[in-house]
Amino acid sequence: MATFSGFTQEDFDVFSIPGLENRMEALRDRISPKLEAVATELSADVTAMTGDEMFVHVAKHARRKTNPPNDTWAALASNKRGYKKLPHFQIGLWETHVFIWFAVIYESPIKQDFAYKLEQNKDEVLGHIPEDFVWSIDHTKPDSIPQSDVDEEKFLSMTERLKTVKKAEILCGRNIERGDERLKDPDAFLELCKETFQTLEPLYRYTKQLDQ
Repeated sequence: MATFSGFTQEDFDVFSIPGLENRMEALRDRISPKLEAVATELSADVTAMTGDEMFVHVAKHARRKTNPPNDTWAALASNKRGYKKLPHFQIGLWETHVFIWFAVIYESPIKQDFAYKLEQNKDEVLGHIPEDFVWSIDHTKPDSIPQSDVDEEKFLSMTERLKTVKKAEILCGRNIERGDERLKDPDAFLELCKETFQTLEPLYRYTKQLDQ
């Protein structure tokens, strides 16, 4: 498999290609191999960090029939067959930026229990997550909530939503704008991913403390 060579502006421009088939072809040719290479490079570190063997999953967008995808990603999760029901780590792209996330998305059966765990540990979480990190409550939208804007009230509104709304999700990590020089440098980007996942590791650890 190819090693990761960095992202280019042309990679982000894939998301402006009209039509499902044309964009999917460009994603498969240009972006998915890079994301698979990044995730594969990171898998040993994330395995060591979490104590769980991590497997690489590259988004296939297989259910799409008409609308082309506006983002794509690779995930690292502790099951070879799938990741959506599990707490997982993601690296991916929108047209505007790269995202590096820890994610519990709507398919996860632990959502409610995880929300309670976050509430129990809200002071630690809010004190630990750096100001330049961001939160998301919907992985299908590019919008995010800066950690610098997340006070206790905002945090509890996110966890309450995670408990009560079927489609609710919670993700935390970093967004890197497409012009950032670190995206061109494979070593710098991989180091950034490792550092980000290390910072997010306590969130993953909370999920391991739940009664499965």
